[in-house]
Amino acid sequence: MNATRTQPFVKLTNVARVLSRCLVLLFVLLTLRSVYAQEIRVAAAADLKSALGEVSAQFQKLAGKKIDVIYGSSGNFYAQSQNGAPFDVFLSADIDYPRKLEAAGLAEPGTLYEYAVGRIVIWMPGDARADLAKLGWKALLEPGVERIAIANPEHAPYGRAAVAALRNAGLYEQVRRRLVYGENIAQAAQFVASGSAQVGILALSLAVSPAMKEGKRWEIPANMHPPIEQGVVILKSAKDKEGAQAFLAFLKSDAGRKILESYGFMLPPSGAASAPR
Repeated sequence: MNATRTQPFVKLTNVARVLSRCLVLLFVLLTLRSVYAQEIRVAAAADLKSALGEVSAQFQKLAGKKIDVIYGSSGNFYAQSQNGAPFDVFLSADIDYPRKLEAAGLAEPGTLYEYAVGRIVIWMPGDARADLAKLGWKALLEPGVERIAIANPEHAPYGRAAVAALRNAGLYEQVRRRLVYGENIAQAAQFVASGSAQVGILALSLAVSPAMKEGKRWEIPANMHPPIEQGVVILKSAKDKEGAQAFLAFLKSDAGRKILESYGFMLPPSGAASAPR
């Protein structure tokens, strides 16, 4: 009789265990969902790699929101955003890409903002023999320069600026066979830093970053290429629009602007309009 009486109790215990496990699994799933929702997904131009790292770190301390940043070429991110890529914020090195997204109804109205103007430099490793400060453009013609790294001008604004500057300097035809193209400006910088190229035309923001600041650099006059106007927009498909708005507000703040300026970016007037051209 005792065995008969304990059977229902055993069955109830098993059911309780199963329910308990289900509740634990549900709790884990809800927690993961909550953590994911707290991440702000940012697609950023590669010239921002160091600067945006500082911006994101400060924002996370203040807001408690995690920033998940993917770096690459602005043109590729523009194409991905057109096809519904899961980004909340798009920081482009060419403001025309966010403008086009806004015009196509793929961006949150009123969020387009010009956050900086980029600059380009000729960069060589610190142990290079050439006196870059004295030579300037002529450094590209030195006998030991076999490869010159730039970003791919087909989809990277810094690559287009480099080609325009070379043409205006009257050097493009002389050096074009020695040009090697990085998928983005950060990869072009890696080519020079690793020795795969002897010199590069790079973003000033990367040239002054901790990894490259010991190298030699010569700033290319801004009037030798179209301005590298950089723009940001919140995408219509953003999952965390509130978080994206907070991040954009921090980028516009004195603290955010100060970080960008420390990496060599020229800043538009605070609150400057980003009207279509």
